[in-house]
Amino acid sequence: MKKYYPVLLIQAFAPVCILVAFATESFPQQLPMLDEVVVTASRGAEAKKGVSANITLIDHEELLQSSSRTLGDLFAEKGIGHVQKYPGSLTSVSIRGFRTDTHGNDLQGHVLILLDGRRAGTGNLAKILTKNVERIEIIRGPGSVQYGSAGMGGVINVITRQGQNNSFFLEAGAGSFVKGEGSVGSTANASNIDFAGSYTYSTRGDYDTGSGDRYENTAINYETGISANTGYSFSENNRIGLIFTSFQVDKAGSPGYLSANDLDNTTDKENYSLDLHFKGQCPLTGGKLLIRYFFGKDENSWTDPMDSNPSGWDDGTASTNKTDQQGTQAQVTGSFGDSTLTAGFDWLDYKVTNSWTPNRTEYSNPALFLLGRTAFLDNRLTTNLGLRYDWYEVKVLEPAGRDEDQSRLTPKIGLAWMITEELKLRGQYAQGFMMPSADQMAADFTNFGSRVVGNPDLDPEKSSTYEGGLDFTGNGIQAALTYFHTDFEDKIITNSLADGSQTWKNLGDATLSGFETELSYDLGMAMDWSWEVRPYLNLTILTTYEDDTTGEDLQYISGSNYSTGLLINNSDGFFCRFNVAYSGSQEVKDWESGDYPAPVVTLSSTTVADLTTSWKFYENDRLGAFTLRGEIRNLFDKDYAYVKGYPMPGRNLFAGLRWDY
Repeated sequence: MKKYYPVLLIQAFAPVCILVAFATESFPQQLPMLDEVVVTASRGAEAKKGVSANITLIDHEELLQSSSRTLGDLFAEKGIGHVQKYPGSLTSVSIRGFRTDTHGNDLQGHVLILLDGRRAGTGNLAKILTKNVERIEIIRGPGSVQYGSAGMGGVINVITRQGQNNSFFLEAGAGSFVKGEGSVGSTANASNIDFAGSYTYSTRGDYDTGSGDRYENTAINYETGISANTGYSFSENNRIGLIFTSFQVDKAGSPGYLSANDLDNTTDKENYSLDLHFKGQCPLTGGKLLIRYFFGKDENSWTDPMDSNPSGWDDGTASTNKTDQQGTQAQVTGSFGDSTLTAGFDWLDYKVTNSWTPNRTEYSNPALFLLGRTAFLDNRLTTNLGLRYDWYEVKVLEPAGRDEDQSRLTPKIGLAWMITEELKLRGQYAQGFMMPSADQMAADFTNFGSRVVGNPDLDPEKSSTYEGGLDFTGNGIQAALTYFHTDFEDKIITNSLADGSQTWKNLGDATLSGFETELSYDLGMAMDWSWEVRPYLNLTILTTYEDDTTGEDLQYISGSNYSTGLLINNSDGFFCRFNVAYSGSQEVKDWESGDYPAPVVTLSSTTVADLTTSWKFYENDRLGAFTLRGEIRNLFDKDYAYVKGYPMPGRNLFAGLRWDY
């Protein structure tokens, strides 16, 4: 059943159109701001005014103002899409109705997470801390032509800081539910060597929900994150860099549903990666060159002691999942008059080890890609073209299975038109895909007495997205409006054969469409105040999210998500931000009921308000600067859950002190 929100559509259109008209007619023009450089949409530096996709930027200042410490909490706060958040450091996010994969390798998600332009190796946003992040770029819509499998609903690129000067910070704080946190970090730049890094440690006890119930076994023994980016520049345009990231959570409570609270199940999680790369000038062509090799590991384990299992079925053993990842990237970018062409090669190798069947699988994915853009009409009109070809080989190694292969050609075409220095129109057609997994294509084993056999004829899950929109930046206004329409095909589902064995098949299409709006306005600039006073709104409305086979709305999708609030900033060490994040209701399966098949019920909408303030109360050249910070999360003590049966913390406070030198 299709959903229409006429009032919300008017709300999405009207503020953008009114403010654009108001700004262009009422105030003197200012320098354009769409010249900001982004890297994710074309895998290389380009001005935002030439990007045909809807791209959202979260800069370092916004990250400092946020009360979030992880990528998962940040997306819940920003209202970009619905998050699924569990106790025990586990969070996924959806963009345009497609979701990241929270377990195992990230090839099996529908939204892709990158670290500095290469795969992060995880779909769990709780494993990525934001302390040493320079900015986050989010492509809303397909990014498969640039980055391959899983980039269907969007691509999230987390870009670490690079040392530009010499600095040091130390901060510590404490808060509700026995929360404790400390961080240390520094940047340096001397003798052509640069460095930026941070280390964070935190711990937390069990929390209370908004209804006042104590949710036992939600404590975290400790959680740590390390991020370091160092490099050597041997000329102005040539740099060798090394980026290391690490996340670890030890004995995080895995409490199960609140209605069947398990008191001693725990989970340990770990993720690390090392990235060695060269960025510079190609000695043969003179173009821009990137060469990269990276490797890492993503690991999860769950321990289920027998002592207090309400379900009665856990056997006390530990379940584990480990993904070893390595890959290379090589690309060269050349300019030919008003045209720029990027050609490159990607290679990925994943080795997955599970304590369940299949125990060992392997994925190999080489790819070639070509990305081009051409400017016309004195650089006011830009065309973006892309083409990618992926080869994909899977193996089931234990128990013995088969080797199977698959391939995929992916196109993209886009147009960006700068009507004025402040106003851009854009349109794009792009495809996305997700390749079948190793067991879906190549399995051949017995599980609980039934044979499980892969289907080598499976096609990738595919999407085709048409979108159009406008961006406006000027006179204190930042505004964007996008309409998108996505046709999703060949969903992979399980299939029972006549002989009683289980396999997989392609069955199921869906249609998703909607509007995205980003809007903020600096009242301080309009009123000639010395302070920034900026109300803002980020809104996503899905007008259609329909299963084409059944005609029913898709499950686990919210029809609307938004964040809105007010930022006050004096640009001299004081800011205050009030933020409200809303996620609409959705139809979900009630696994908490214990019935099979699980009945479909409605998960209520959530509205969560946070208040964050910071004050730099002392500063001098010899002793540095001291800043007090205060946060109230879930300000109105709402009882809410992103996943049915797993309520989030009630009102909680945090206070901290930071020293910068």
